Amino acid sequence: MPPSTIDRASRPFQVLSAAEAEPLLARGAVAVDVRTAPEHEDEGHIPGSLLLPLAVLSSAPAVLPDDGRELIVYCSDGVRARRAVRRLSEAGVGNLHVLNRGLQEWKGSRDRRPSPPAGPSSWLVSCTSLVSPGARTLDVACGRGRHALFLAAAGSMVRAVDRDEGRVERLNALARRLRLPLDAEVTDLEDGRVDLGDGEWELILVFNYLHRPLFPSLLRALRPGGILLYETFTKEHGERHGRPSRPEHLLEPGELPRLVAPLEVVREREGEFDGSHVASVAARKT
Repeated sequence: MPPSTIDRASRPFQVLSAAEAEPLLARGAVAVDVRTAPEHEDEGHIPGSLLLPLAVLSSAPAVLPDDGRELIVYCSDGVRARRAVRRLSEAGVGNLHVLNRGLQEWKGSRDRRPSPPAGPSSWLVSCTSLVSPGARTLDVACGRGRHALFLAAAGSMVRAVDRDEGRVERLNALARRLRLPLDAEVTDLEDGRVDLGDGEWELILVFNYLHRPLFPSLLRALRPGGILLYETFTKEHGERHGRPSRPEHLLEPGELPRLVAPLEVVREREGEFDGSHVASVAARKT
């Protein structure tokens, strides 16, 4: 039976039965699970699914595949999935489908292994309580903007910087489309003359990026009482996964707390988290 006929002017997605979804998945469509992480693991999920809980869906345009593949969004019963695809459509995400009645009617195999969330880093999510809602935020080496979008959607004024012009242009277009308080700017963070501000930011984010000469600029840019959230790969990650491959892009054991000195480290971790070997700190400027 072909997919349901719909009026795309009012509902820009298709509702699929499990029988209709299976051949699409076999041809390369991506399953997107918008349930919580415990549901994803305890109740099982469609093998190969991306885990993108509804609570962090604002980061979706930065983490979903942008290569034209079809997306099949699902939850337990289809209710949250319908909410999710409407929000994704507003953000300009296309090729959307909803699994009708969710996993209630899924007869295929299920995977119960944990999956790393596709949205913002768990370190960021766990540390948001350290700053006031709406904190003035700088996202350094923002990439596609998964953290900038997440925080801007929550009401923070965000400046995002990256040297990739295409990513910056796309992020600004998304911010305009969604009316978010987010401004992205092309910045070469390694030219030796970068100016990130002076005591301007209540929250500074750096994820999956390491350029050691940048730390004085980061510390100078942070407002007294402000928080630096930093997380990136350790030497062990490079040895196990082969990338990043250059030693200067990998942290030595125990190095990150020393790099953020004299900030006060209020939280830290080091080890394997969400499938990557990383070191993470939350450090406050006193």
